[in-house]
Amino acid sequence: MDSDNLGDKGRGFKSGFVGIIGAPNVGKSTLLNAILGEKVAITTPKPQTTRTQIRGILTGENFQIVFVDTPGIHLPRKLLNKKLVETAEKAVEDVDVLLFLVDVTNRNRREEFAIIELIKRLKKPVILVLNKIDKVAKENILPMIDEMSKMYPFEAVIPISAKYVDGIDRLIEEILKLLPEGPQYYDSTTITDQSKEHIVEELIREKIFLLAKQEIPYSTAVKVEEMEEDEKMVRIRAVIYVERPSQKGIIIGKRGKFIKKVGTYARMDLEHLWGKKVFLDLWVKVLKDWSKDEKQLRRLGLSS
Repeated sequence: MDSDNLGDKGRGFKSGFVGIIGAPNVGKSTLLNAILGEKVAITTPKPQTTRTQIRGILTGENFQIVFVDTPGIHLPRKLLNKKLVETAEKAVEDVDVLLFLVDVTNRNRREEFAIIELIKRLKKPVILVLNKIDKVAKENILPMIDEMSKMYPFEAVIPISAKYVDGIDRLIEEILKLLPEGPQYYDSTTITDQSKEHIVEELIREKIFLLAKQEIPYSTAVKVEEMEEDEKMVRIRAVIYVERPSQKGIIIGKRGKFIKKVGTYARMDLEHLWGKKVFLDLWVKVLKDWSKDEKQLRRLGLSS
């Protein structure tokens, strides 16, 4: 739903787009979920879990903030990783405000400098958000704030714990100071603009990331082939693509145990999300070296 349908909410109503950027695994998706109070982005302990931009919408009485969660910005080597960084950079070109999220427990100076250079090019108002403050002593935070404030003139520096939803209210206050007056872009009940198919693909991928070891999750992609819905049930057929036959065997597992576990956990999340029964039919296919093939990345929605 767009602003043409919803119209201007009148003077005093603030709205705009806020990009969440940072290195891989700093907690961007966890932050988005914490802000919305709902799970709209998948989260795992592994870096580079997020592959596409995901929008989450927070609507209040006199504001609407459209958050744009992005893949982690890093120094890429593979084609897939280059595409992820391109996706992140494109996603924040037209936002009104940037949140630069830093994990205070695991800083990577090279990646931080690369993100600062991107911020300088974009010329947007930026809030520095220091995440995971529950894991470090308070006296260690001030020197970090001092150091990073010399790198860029941030509009504000907000320490938070996305996991424990600490500091989120103050962050929203600072964002609203920077947003212009504007229209309501989405219906007030909408919290994400993702299609149901994309939500299914992401949840299946999340379970693979959580359950599989080593490089297997990074060699998988998920595509919903069919989806039918009625009042009582959603029937879904989805394909998990891997790059090599040996990976197919791992994803299926001994006597089909692994793929059954992935399907069970994904189905439970979907049933909780939609409030109705879900039948999930999972298949595994080999798509040789898909992560190095521009054509296949486009087919899987990972390249424009």
